[in-house]
Amino acid sequence: MAPDLVVLDGSTFFVSDEAGDVMGRGTTGTTGFFFQDVRHLSTWSLTIDGSPMRVLTSRVVDYYSARVFGTTTIERVGANPPISIQRDRIVAGGVHEDVWVRNHSEVEQHVRLEIAFGSDFADIFELKDSGSSPPTAATSVEEGERELTLRHARRGSQRGTHIEWSAEGGIEVGSLHFELALPPRGEWQTCLDISSIVEDERHRPRAGHGGFGTLQPHMPRSLEGWLTDAPRLDTDADLVAHTYRRSLVDLAALRFRPLPDLSWSLPAAGLPWFMALFGRDSLITAYMALPFQPHLAATTLEALSELQATERDDFRDADPGKILHEARRGWLATLGETPHSAYYGSHDATPLFLILLDEYERWTGDRELVRKLEPAARAALEWIEGPGDPDGDGYLEYQTRSPKGLRNQGWKDSWNALLFADGRPAEPPIATCEIQGYAYDARRRTARLARTCWDDDALAERLERDAASLYERFDRDFWLDARGHYALALDRDKRPVDALTSNVGHLLWSGIVPPERAQAVRDRLMAPDMFSGWGIRTMSSRDAGYSPIEYHDGTVWPHDTAIVAEGLRRYGFRDDAGRLAWSLFQAAEQFDYRLPEVFAGFDRQTSSLAVEYPTASRPQAWAAAAPLLAIRTMLGLDAEDGVIRSVPSLPDPIRRLELRRERV
Repeated sequence: MAPDLVVLDGSTFFVSDEAGDVMGRGTTGTTGFFFQDVRHLSTWSLTIDGSPMRVLTSRVVDYYSARVFGTTTIERVGANPPISIQRDRIVAGGVHEDVWVRNHSEVEQHVRLEIAFGSDFADIFELKDSGSSPPTAATSVEEGERELTLRHARRGSQRGTHIEWSAEGGIEVGSLHFELALPPRGEWQTCLDISSIVEDERHRPRAGHGGFGTLQPHMPRSLEGWLTDAPRLDTDADLVAHTYRRSLVDLAALRFRPLPDLSWSLPAAGLPWFMALFGRDSLITAYMALPFQPHLAATTLEALSELQATERDDFRDADPGKILHEARRGWLATLGETPHSAYYGSHDATPLFLILLDEYERWTGDRELVRKLEPAARAALEWIEGPGDPDGDGYLEYQTRSPKGLRNQGWKDSWNALLFADGRPAEPPIATCEIQGYAYDARRRTARLARTCWDDDALAERLERDAASLYERFDRDFWLDARGHYALALDRDKRPVDALTSNVGHLLWSGIVPPERAQAVRDRLMAPDMFSGWGIRTMSSRDAGYSPIEYHDGTVWPHDTAIVAEGLRRYGFRDDAGRLAWSLFQAAEQFDYRLPEVFAGFDRQTSSLAVEYPTASRPQAWAAAAPLLAIRTMLGLDAEDGVIRSVPSLPDPIRRLELRRERV
């Protein structure tokens, strides 16, 4: 289920209940104030005269701000309390919170307000593993005049949380307290600022005591500017319009700058577990958003090129030219207990980098960036042709070398994501089908860039020959005549992994499917065992490993369905593509127009509801961008030589769909 109140500024976020409280029960869970993958507040709760306030209204105002109204508890019906409480919270670098207590009676009121505080300084990975607890090392408290600091150290590394407030009050063990004498019709207010300390650097709220309208995240574009920059959508389908706006706002909320010299921002992967830079996630999100916010692609390409691996590192699954999978800044990563300060266990991010680079140039004509990133692109090609194919058989296959690496390194990266039809797990090294499709597409696209931007016809011709060879070999080795679809993967013994999965839809997106196979692929994807009515299942309901609530073996992922829809469009199945695209908007309606990372794969005719997945991220970058790609699919948009071409195919419920102020 989605948290009650979520306020975020990119990778900095505050998750609380509807009252704005974090109760500090236990050491697991995702409530609290998080900064750079560490929880800096695990307790933050307000009480009036010893009792929690009764919430009247609680809502997020902008993605970075929230407002709560409440009263004291009601003893009996008709006995309306004279006191109201208002909490305004803004996350912008740090946290700024304003609290008002108001007396609505004609007599003086005396109340005691307390705010309990505390921090376990838990690493996000410690909280994600439900069987793990953060170390119980002591946290020190330093008190000052209307301020205090909580400090915690691990193996010489320091973190802290600084709290300061404006009103006169006292400090008790674990709480602030304020004794209030409110005159008739009077009010009391305090401002609280919460800052995170990493080593000796203090990260404060953006600007002093400002409040709503003055404090906001430090981004090249404000939320208002971000929404104004995007094309205006004109449609008679309110569902599409609402989902489009929600997607743009969620992408704005997830923006952050993982490197200090980036001029723009890129999206974190998703709340709560993945508020960090993920190569694959940012690349796919930026691709989907290209016609709407193209600078996301430019920043993603710049950031990932700067973090591209330059040497072999087994602990990090790194090889020269490989594109980053994940970068974390919590205790476990920075202290070297996990490889995630810069982990490269993603076998598809490198070809996706080249795919995005070409698609970006098609939509923007920005050849300057393509030339600037030529060394990174060539290094990525060398990885595809070298370390990415360790046995030299022409296919990209993965096997972790790290004791703490990922077993599976495609987009379905859970431990049991690669199964045979009978439910047996495939053993690595594994060559998944969609990664071969990405490698094919990357070669063809990079050939175009070599010819048009780098003046290297020899490289272009070689890449086109290599792509043609892969095209022929792939169909020979991966096609399963007996089952009528492509294999999910080849395992360590080069045996086809025969489960039917949504991965084969990515093959249509990449263009590696011969035209004579396309109808068969389409028929299997749109059959009831794959199409739930809400989207494409990750695994056929006929296969033994299927479960509608298994993370990668039967659920529906919006971004996955959007990619399949775009692939169907590429091969001319425009009605099917429009049907799939529309199903995503229908699913979004079930989730208040905000698609989650993943939802259950139950059949729509049976359940009549889109069923939540218990730990899905919301907002999540892929899911937020999926409706954008769905709009592109329905409009049939492509960019070539500075011109947009459109061959629309709208599903029946939509009669008008138009983007205005599109930029190429």
